[in-house]
Amino acid sequence: MITLSVDLMGGDLSPQVRLEACDRFLKHHPQAQVLLVGLKDACGPWSHPRATFLECTEVVLMDDAVEVAMRRKKDSSMRVCIEQVKNGVAQVAVSAGNTGALMAIARYVLKTIEGIDRPAIAGQMPNVSGGATTMLDLGANVDCTPEHLLQFAVMGSALVSVLQNNPHPSVGLLNIGEEAIKGSEMIKKTSELLKTAGAAGHLNFYGNVEGNDIFKGTTDIIICDGFVGNVALKASEGLAWMVSTLLREGFARNVFTKIAAVLSYPVLSGFKKRVDHRRHNGAALLGLQGLVFKSHGSADALAFETALNRAYDAVQNHLLDKVQSQIAKARTLLEAQAKVDPLQSSN
Repeated sequence: MITLSVDLMGGDLSPQVRLEACDRFLKHHPQAQVLLVGLKDACGPWSHPRATFLECTEVVLMDDAVEVAMRRKKDSSMRVCIEQVKNGVAQVAVSAGNTGALMAIARYVLKTIEGIDRPAIAGQMPNVSGGATTMLDLGANVDCTPEHLLQFAVMGSALVSVLQNNPHPSVGLLNIGEEAIKGSEMIKKTSELLKTAGAAGHLNFYGNVEGNDIFKGTTDIIICDGFVGNVALKASEGLAWMVSTLLREGFARNVFTKIAAVLSYPVLSGFKKRVDHRRHNGAALLGLQGLVFKSHGSADALAFETALNRAYDAVQNHLLDKVQSQIAKARTLLEAQAKVDPLQSSN
């Protein structure tokens, strides 16, 4: 049995939404069980033979500072949920709670894998092929060094190879242009590192990509710092919201827009389904000595079920072992590049 530790209290919606998602998840996964963490009576009348409730006394709010979550709320549902992974009771933790607090608590409780300086958030962005482009970091690290981005590339490759059965996923570096001469000095140095990793067989490095390549699906993985990644994520969600609003309102301003709505409805409906972020919910916190998945805070039952599915697949396909193995292989390269600055050697 695969055990998922689920934070019932995290997120913008009520615990009942997450319970509904757990019910649907368990129906489709007979080899899974869930450990539900929440305040007393959080489950209400709901119960399931493969669900166990673990009571906590505190909740990390969506606007809580990281310091509050770490130091003042040591019995929060989020922390207790992650501790189940550390203690070996569960194989993966899933939460829709405060992203900053989740990353900080997970890093404190589980620690990072040897060779990883900073964990990263890896999520999926829909593309025109009907699939998704894996992107990281999506907000955990605003300021990154080239070495951090190389670590993200290695971890992202392990994630895609495991969850999408793709042994050699392509990696693109997000830049303001495809040409090697473009971008900041940090991006140029990162490109050199990724090229070296590709030549050594640690990565399938494609080269520089631009923002529109995210949705084209030019590469399987796109690497960037957390500031840029989070902006791209929110822009994608905004696009999905705009299409949903147009469909809901039916362009109902005048007779001409109503006619346009009728004619364009089939196309927009298909587009809405393709960019629906609920179908791609569930971001992995990579680089930790344990598996943690982050759901969107406003996730409904369908979206949270998707996050549970991704967490289950990660355990079933031994994602943690795969990431650790890939990092171990690339560690020699990281140590070597720390001694030789590609920018200085090219001058």
